[in-house]
Formats: sequence, C-alpha cells, structure tokens
Amino acid sequence: MKDNILNKRFKYTFHNSVLYIIGINVLIFILVQYSRLSIQGIPLYYSLSLIPSLVKEGWVWQLFTYMFVHANTSHLLLNMLGLLGFGYTIERTLGTREFLLFYLLTGLFSGLMSYLAFAISGANVVLSGASGAIYGVLLLFAVLYPTSRILLFYFIPVKAPLAVLLFFLVSVFSQITGLNDGVAHLTHLFGMLGALIYCPIRFRVNPFKIWSMTMRR
Repeated sequence: MKDNILNKRFKYTFHNSVLYIIGINVLIFILVQYSRLSIQGIPLYYSLSLIPSLVKEGWVWQLFTYMFVHANTSHLLLNMLGLLGFGYTIERTLGTREFLLFYLLTGLFSGLMSYLAFAISGANVVLSGASGAIYGVLLLFAVLYPTSRILLFYFIPVKAPLAVLLFFLVSVFSQITGLNDGVAHLTHLFGMLGALIYCPIRFRVNPFKIWSMTMRR
C-alpha cells in the first residue's frame, strides 16, 4: 500500500527529546512553585492547566500546556519516570520526530477530549499533568514490544499488553465508581484511545491483533 500524508515516515534522527521534555516539565514546575508569574492576574499554575471555564473564554492554549504542568513533586516524578522508562526506548526505535509527533498529539487529544467531557458534564476542574500522554506512551510501548515485561509495583513482572489492560481496567473502575483520589482517570483513558487511533493511521498496525498473537505464545 502506497504511503500518504498520514503515514509517510520521517527520516530517522535521534536527539533524545525525552530529556528535553523532562527538562521543560521541571522548569515549568519550578516556575509554578517558586515564581510569582501570572497571566492576566491568574497564577501560572492555573493559567497553564486545563480549566474548562477558561478555555471557553479563549484560553485554548491550555488544551496543550496542561501536559507540562504538575501539582506537586510526586506528580511530576511519577510522570517523568514513566516518560523516561518507556519514552526513551520508543524514541530510540521510531526516531525523535515520530516520537514527538506521537507524544504531543496524544497529549493534545487527551486534553481536548477531557475538555469536551468536562464541558458536557458541566464540571469545572483543574486538569494538569502529562499522564494522558504517558498512558499513550505505555500503550505504544506494548505495541512495539509486546513480549517485554513490565514490573507492576516494581516487582511483579507481566507482559506489556497485560500491563496495559490492567492500567485500563483500573482507570475504568476508578472513573465509574467516582473514586475521589485526585487522579484524572478519564484523561488516562483518552490518552490510551489516542494511541489506539494513532497506531493504525501512522503505522498501519492493529494493536489488538499484535497483542492477541503475543498472549497466545
């Protein structure tokens, strides 16, 4: 099948963009925590996070910038460890341009879909963090390396596709039960959905077919 504009591959380059992304996240975290910067009088954390009422007023950049803002040190650390652990390997395989396209589009998609869900429900939340994009990265890792094993809770090895399924089920359960843990489970699910859409469009692969073949081995 002939390539088209949607799946034409980039020339391979590797510039370790994962470290740059981590650096940007850390820099923004420092600015949010220790500076008095604001936009139109609104503190930087709320200016860059995704707040539905502000997006409706024209602050559309929040659909993108929310993924670079984190509420606290543990929030930042967990997301950046996930990005480093899975993103670096993916970038090595696909190249920097493809990885950046995937990461940024997945984060934007999960932000946009979260905004639409919040707008429909009437919820006015403060959404921040890279976890939507990170969940997308985790899913793509399981597509590219379906036989790899991931350590759940740092000591239970499971195949990558099974780990994705478990994370998915936890997010669904938490969202349905309304678990009030301050975690954006819906955004996690949208991140996974974005990755599922990306794979057949850009790579012409069916993740479910790859996983079913892997799990039968």
